[in-house]
Amino acid sequence: MSAQGDSGPSRRDGDLGKTLRRWRDRIPPATVGLQAGRTRRTPGLRREELALLAGISAEYVIRLEQGRATSPSAQVLGALGRALRLSEAERAHLFALAGQPEPVDGRLPHRVTPGVQRLLDQMPSTPVGVYDAAWTLVAFNRLHAALLGDPSSLPQRDRNLVRQHFTGVPGPVRHTPDQQSRFETAVVFDLRSASTRYPTDPVLRRLVTDLRGTSPRFAALWEAHEVSGHMLHTKTVHHPEVGPVHLDCDILTEPGGDLRIVILTAPPGSDSASRLGLLDVIGTQQMTEPPHPRHSVTPST
Repeated sequence: MSAQGDSGPSRRDGDLGKTLRRWRDRIPPATVGLQAGRTRRTPGLRREELALLAGISAEYVIRLEQGRATSPSAQVLGALGRALRLSEAERAHLFALAGQPEPVDGRLPHRVTPGVQRLLDQMPSTPVGVYDAAWTLVAFNRLHAALLGDPSSLPQRDRNLVRQHFTGVPGPVRHTPDQQSRFETAVVFDLRSASTRYPTDPVLRRLVTDLRGTSPRFAALWEAHEVSGHMLHTKTVHHPEVGPVHLDCDILTEPGGDLRIVILTAPPGSDSASRLGLLDVIGTQQMTEPPHPRHSVTPST
């Protein structure tokens, strides 16, 4: 899954491209601090200039205008809207043309799309969790709950993976020192990126403020401004019923959105696959019993 995809242009994509060109042509270069120059062929912005202002590649702007980029993400659309100085109505029209839900008031999107819900439903034998851009768990399947603890009764605040990692009680996931360093750098960078994309979200702002005030490690990483990404890792979950389970962790991005889909798998035929299968049976039985005392949401990435 990815936030951008190319295929043959549709009518909707063609309308998006024409609208972007029209909005680009109406922006005088001087209004955004650019020199007009004598050789300029267009009264408005060049594609390269729009790309620079929006923080995306010129090639992607070309694909958008030609209708060859079919799924611009909410981040890309928001950046284009700011670069083109769109009104609220125009920004809403931009998102509608792209077939994307418009983020409300600069706040984090939490809506689980039908496609993501189907993914959860169709992978019952694989632990799957869905997180928003701030790493708050917003959806999960039964095996995810059986493996890492059922968060159903937890408030949203306590479902946040970053808060749990830096300030909560240690959970069943164990990291090597190298894994922990990479994980911490990546999630802090994720929060910084989310804060840039959703600057007015009150929950996100409070989360960052709380973590900077209560976790010296988080505060140091936040001030370091390191840029990092998530890589495939093997995690060990120490489960009280089935023992240690060694799992590969893949993180997918919702097409056109900002949700992270975390999928945990074990190699076929391995001891961990057998333990996960046993947990699948145990978890089914536990779902009909009173809530298990182990309710912590633990880092699964």
